[in-house]
Amino acid sequence: MKKIGQICILGIIMMTLTGCLPGDGRANVVAPANFLWGIWHGWMAPLSLIVSIFTENIRIYEVYNTGFWYDFGFYMAILGGFGSLATRRKKKRRDDN
Repeated sequence: MKKIGQICILGIIMMTLTGCLPGDGRANVVAPANFLWGIWHGWMAPLSLIVSIFTENIRIYEVYNTGFWYDFGFYMAILGGFGSLATRRKKKRRDDN
């Protein structure tokens, strides 16, 4: 029963997040997507890819954007993953005595 509850909660979260995918109609010529939307769309890129298979108007990248700053935010999110911009990985230290 616990597993079913977790799956339902995950499904609700996924449905909520799909409301903010690129191509959802929020951005247009008058009000293009900005830096913060670029970060959000970068984080949502894997989900956007899956949804774009089944929906014509959803894309990975917002067409109506502010240019460099949207691109910069999108790229930063893709490189950093979910919330952490790390350019290097920590290596585990091994003691070879």
